[in-house]
Amino acid sequence: MTVCFFILNTMKHLFALTAVIEAATGLALLVVPVIVVKLLLGEEISGAGISLGRVAGVALFALGVACWLARGNTQSCAARGLLKAMLIYNLGVAVVLAVAGMSHPVGIALWPAVMLHALMGVWNIRAIAAPGNGQNDGNKQL
Repeated sequence: MTVCFFILNTMKHLFALTAVIEAATGLALLVVPVIVVKLLLGEEISGAGISLGRVAGVALFALGVACWLARGNTQSCAARGLLKAMLIYNLGVAVVLAVAGMSHPVGIALWPAVMLHALMGVWNIRAIAAPGNGQNDGNKQL
């Protein structure tokens, strides 16, 4: 019972922290996309790049809201699906940003963002693999 409570508590904290980080980043991209891109990639954006930055901001804000809402019911199918989607997102962002960092000069926030997403991805993996997370309920979905 203690293990199950710890897992639920861990997923709740994972969703809550993810919600705060992604919603804040999303709002920053909506309001000041030029600054966020400069901090991450060390490059200026203009024109369509600003609009795309704002679209990414809306997506990140929505992801943050979804995580915030899922934190209250971590054992639902939707929450488990969100957890798996967040794994793909976190590891994908870590790889994309790391490749960017190896190919040209970067902003001051790039490597901390790579590390944050990699660590969040590891946390996602641990939460997915944890006993009591619906892994052995006969449901063989991704």
